[in-house]
Amino acid sequence: MADFKTHMTVSTATGVVLAVAGSQVGMHPTTCILAGGLCSVSGMLPDLDSDSGRPLREATTLGAAVIPMLMVERFQRLDFDHEQMVLAAALVYVTIRFFLAEIFRRYTVHRGMWHSVPAALTAGLVAFLVMSSEDIAPRMFKASAVVVGFLSHLILDEIWSVDFRRGKYAFKSSFGTALKLWGNNAWANYMTWGKLGLVSFLVWQDEGFMARFGFEKTDVPHTATQLFNIIVEHSEAWLR
Repeated sequence: MADFKTHMTVSTATGVVLAVAGSQVGMHPTTCILAGGLCSVSGMLPDLDSDSGRPLREATTLGAAVIPMLMVERFQRLDFDHEQMVLAAALVYVTIRFFLAEIFRRYTVHRGMWHSVPAALTAGLVAFLVMSSEDIAPRMFKASAVVVGFLSHLILDEIWSVDFRRGKYAFKSSFGTALKLWGNNAWANYMTWGKLGLVSFLVWQDEGFMARFGFEKTDVPHTATQLFNIIVEHSEAWLR
């Protein structure tokens, strides 16, 4: 199994490549740097279920500090004043640093369904909700960076589950437990896919909820046709 340092090295290198690719298609330099950083730190996310505790401690501490800053634009769109932003940021910090961390300690097992493709997608969609923006392109780019960083960890775990000895490949018992869609625990499977469905619904209805409370709309799509048209539009712009 790859260690913490190896996972972070690979996800960081992947983040650098992603940042360079973003700059080549016209993304703003700060967006590219931030996306690369998100990809890098996302490499430790699957090991939030680790028995060692280090990835959980590092990720929750970093997340509790950084996520409130990523939510500044969301707070602004909610018309929060300075004091309300401070209180909201403090609430987010406490929730992540203590409550979320405790949930992972108590209710996850290593290489369970948190090591899976639906978990990676859930992490990316949560990042999409956190980073509200009037322009969907950089928002999707940064959310995708979280998914890529998460998947880099899963892929590396699967690579480390294969040994090459005496001209033959040998598969360890851990092979297939990381990059998976479905695990052995039915309840964990239902919970993981249920959370993915819930977060997907929240993403799809994000702007609808904002509009219902009288806040400004952005160009987040509400139908498959709108999403397809936006992707085509940005793809054509990048290829020019």
